Amino acid sequence: MNIVPFSPDQPHRTPNLDRVLHPDLKMLSPAYFGMVMATGIVSLAANQIGLLSVAWGLFVIALIAYIVLWGLTILRISRHRNRFFADMIDHLRGPGFFTMVAASSILGSEFLILANNLVMGFALWIIAVILWLGLTYTIFTAFTIKEDKPPLDQGISGAWLLAVVATQSIAVLSSLVAVQIEQPYRLDLNFLALSMWLWGGMLYIWMMSLIFYRYTFFRFSPGDLSPPYWINMGAMAISTLAGSLLIINSEDAPFLHSIVPFMKGFTIFYWATGTWWIPMLVILGIWRHVYKRFPLRYDPLYWGAVFPLGMYAVSTFQMAKAMGFGFLDVLPTTFSWIALMAWTLTFCAYLVTVFRLKKEQ
Repeated sequence: MNIVPFSPDQPHRTPNLDRVLHPDLKMLSPAYFGMVMATGIVSLAANQIGLLSVAWGLFVIALIAYIVLWGLTILRISRHRNRFFADMIDHLRGPGFFTMVAASSILGSEFLILANNLVMGFALWIIAVILWLGLTYTIFTAFTIKEDKPPLDQGISGAWLLAVVATQSIAVLSSLVAVQIEQPYRLDLNFLALSMWLWGGMLYIWMMSLIFYRYTFFRFSPGDLSPPYWINMGAMAISTLAGSLLIINSEDAPFLHSIVPFMKGFTIFYWATGTWWIPMLVILGIWRHVYKRFPLRYDPLYWGAVFPLGMYAVSTFQMAKAMGFGFLDVLPTTFSWIALMAWTLTFCAYLVTVFRLKKEQ
């Protein structure tokens, strides 16, 4: 990170603010809100295994990161507007913007579950819905009408499933807010949650078909296996969580109660699909870093690998609660600890990277 040096010939020259705040603000990854997603869901995973102080500590970190990233994003829009909007319609970088939606929803869920703060939870719900509407119809419209498009193997990755995660995150937060408000708005929010849950599932089927086709019929190098491919599992885990919360809420919404068998079937379907991905992703990771010796170094995209682990822990816990699957109790505890370790390693790597950049100033 370079700061413009003071020179006697330029006594009034000040450091470039972009370089002071971020080593490359112009190229700031839109997926960096994945850090908030990962920290927030690991916080909730820690809470469910009784680590309350850890949960609150991670909550504070997630909140600070959310505020800082919004500050950097606003600064980037003001100073590099063309680059910002070019990223939004880029096939590889554009889906990363959906981390803004999911980060807002997960932070709102933390305010409801940990702080019991409905005002902040509802405010973040509004932000998430507005972002989802704006980003969904901007990004996918642009992808449809733009003239220059990359071939499938160069234009799609696991990051596209962040659109599914964003959609399901609104379903989750809507279900949590619905519990704390009175009728008739409780029915409205539960219906919105159900609609988003169903749409997110359909979106996963569309996108996963393309991703799996890219997996199996195109050349696959270690560099292609970026960390967001863990979203293959994370998208199913958050779909499981949304379905579980809808089942729990069914007593307060007659239209949900009438379709409980349907919701249970699809929730197990989502969970089973996400579970299938875990060994596959581990094997591919070993192939990438051990067999192919691809270097393992910090990348903001690794937050996209931490998030699915925490989400799997939380979603399995809620599914077991909603359906009385006590025999699954060992999984939420095990994956909560795995997610905590993964978050700690990634955060330490982040700090090392930051300190190294400071030394290079």
